[in-house]
Amino acid sequence: MKTLSLRLIIPLTIISFVFITKWWYALPEDAPATMYKGFPLIYSGPAWHTSLAYQFFVVEFIIDLLTYFLCWFILIYSINRFWFTIKPVRWTTISLWSLTLLIIAYYAIIAGLFNHAYDFKRPYPIKIIATGYEFFWQHTQRSQ
Repeated sequence: MKTLSLRLIIPLTIISFVFITKWWYALPEDAPATMYKGFPLIYSGPAWHTSLAYQFFVVEFIIDLLTYFLCWFILIYSINRFWFTIKPVRWTTISLWSLTLLIIAYYAIIAGLFNHAYDFKRPYPIKIIATGYEFFWQHTQRSQ
């Protein structure tokens, strides 16, 4: 299971974390209505201090990442144990890790370009107005 974790579960976790997420249209306290991202918890949203910047909530981000990892772990473990033995092919592993490293590099560059705000936990209460799911290539507009 250790090799499956390294070869399949970690790349699938990062790829699915980026490509499939949940949007939250919420009304923060003393701020305009805002679109947030994260599943099962909100881990990012636009920052209000400057344009093109985001605010990230570290605890929620770690919980979300662990949730994705746990889902993939349970799925791969169950298939490997009860259905058939998974033997990852070399080109599949290389492809998954290549895509994973490209995603990590892209988000590392984005994290360094702007004046993002990083908070340990979300420091303000919010009221959820609407939620939904989206893929990476979709851009959900907030309702007017």
